[in-house]
Amino acid sequence: MRNGGRKRSHGEDSSSSSSSKIDSSKKPYSHRHHDHRHHRISPPSNFTDQNSRHRVTGKRSNFISYTELPSLPPKVKILCQIIAETPAAAVERVLEDAGIRVRGEDVEEVLKLSYGHPGSAVKFFRWSSFQLNNKHTPYAWNLVVDLLGKNSLFDAMWDAIKSMRNEFLLSLSTFRFVFANYAAANRAQEAILSYEVLEQYNVPKDVAALNSLLSVICNSGKTETAKDYLVIAKERTRINAETYSILLEGFENEGDVSRARQTFSEMVADIGWDMSNIPAYDSFLCTLLKGQDGLRETIKYFDTMRDRNCYPGMKFFKFAIEECSRKNNSKSAKLICEELVGRNICQPDLVIYKSLISLYCNAKDFDSAQKLLDEMVYNGAFPDSETYGLLFHFLIKQNRVREATPLFKEMVKNEFVPMQQDCSAGVRVFLAAKDPHMAIKVWRFMVDNYKADLDETANLLVVGLRDANRLPEAVKCAEDIIERGIKLTSATLSKLKQSLCKVGKAFGYEELLRKWKNY
Repeated sequence: MRNGGRKRSHGEDSSSSSSSKIDSSKKPYSHRHHDHRHHRISPPSNFTDQNSRHRVTGKRSNFISYTELPSLPPKVKILCQIIAETPAAAVERVLEDAGIRVRGEDVEEVLKLSYGHPGSAVKFFRWSSFQLNNKHTPYAWNLVVDLLGKNSLFDAMWDAIKSMRNEFLLSLSTFRFVFANYAAANRAQEAILSYEVLEQYNVPKDVAALNSLLSVICNSGKTETAKDYLVIAKERTRINAETYSILLEGFENEGDVSRARQTFSEMVADIGWDMSNIPAYDSFLCTLLKGQDGLRETIKYFDTMRDRNCYPGMKFFKFAIEECSRKNNSKSAKLICEELVGRNICQPDLVIYKSLISLYCNAKDFDSAQKLLDEMVYNGAFPDSETYGLLFHFLIKQNRVREATPLFKEMVKNEFVPMQQDCSAGVRVFLAAKDPHMAIKVWRFMVDNYKADLDETANLLVVGLRDANRLPEAVKCAEDIIERGIKLTSATLSKLKQSLCKVGKAFGYEELLRKWKNY
């Protein structure tokens, strides 16, 4: 048993595991020049044969494969294929027989596509070091560390790290992979221990390293663990705004309002109010919005931030407007907009404008909705057909013909098409408002753009014009409707007959009836 049965700590060297150490200085296997006195890099004991689909304990299988990238350089593709299809024990011999020369960038590309075959990938790495005079790039080494970590081969990962230390290649980037892979394997405490031994590997235990650790722990759904460790770490490391931003984002993702509230208070006590700490304010307010009385409490904290000239950013702005729309709370939406947009902190995009216009229309605040439509273009958000259609729909629904008339004209001018049901409603509303000219205009636009389900509106228009004492227009529209193959009912024709006979134009009705029968 290695080390007399004692588990190796992260900072401890071990000479007893040399068979699995990644030492790029050792000559790769060659079937022509093989010396049993040299230690070869063999896969760690929990590797399986590569042809058995890599049943590695704890292995996560969603790795990108070279087969998914059809435009790979031929050399890289051949190397990836050898690694994927050759048992680990034979990889170096097959590579040697292939006679391929590699460069540093080739090694990097092959490693990136070989995460699903860790044993063979390590053998390739050692084989290629002979061609590169043991001068692998730091990035290639980091890929090996990540590849082993992602396959939960942590002993081998630490062997690689120790080899990197000997070559003075370690950096925080290396340990970011370490932290992330422990956290992803649900081993947050080992990620923390890795951070604790950083200085043994000549990597500073500074706030950048701490934030990297906390970030991956939070991303793994263990924000409380990260927060508990921060209590210890901040006694030795000076934390910054990003530290708290990471925690608050973690609690946001987990929907933990109570701990987010507590963390926010600690942040203000530790580092004070900072205008540039926008990510933290974003995450905190977004978390509050998810609470039981979310919108009310969010506005309360928003007011507190505003009093200190601190504001959230677009992330909160979008989420808050969505929540205001869901709760039909135009008052809170207007307050948030006045502060964030009015102070040029945030600019609404097209989606936000649509949400606000819909919200104001539901509240019957058409002046505010129209104002938003007018200002959109000046803020680089150009209204589309849906934007116009939203406002037109609500104006027609509320019989606001004075505002609907210019909006419809502008909409048509911009070559946008209202929904058919809104056009039908528009014909009815304009007729009721004694504006037959606009009713006819909407109808003509409707028949130019829609070809079905027109009968009901057609009859409504003809009867409406007749009732409005616009008999010539009613007859003209009736003729056009008949010629288009749209069905006028016998009841509509009967009403036209009564009116035409009354003014002594029965012949006009006879002509209309003839056309009706022919069509």
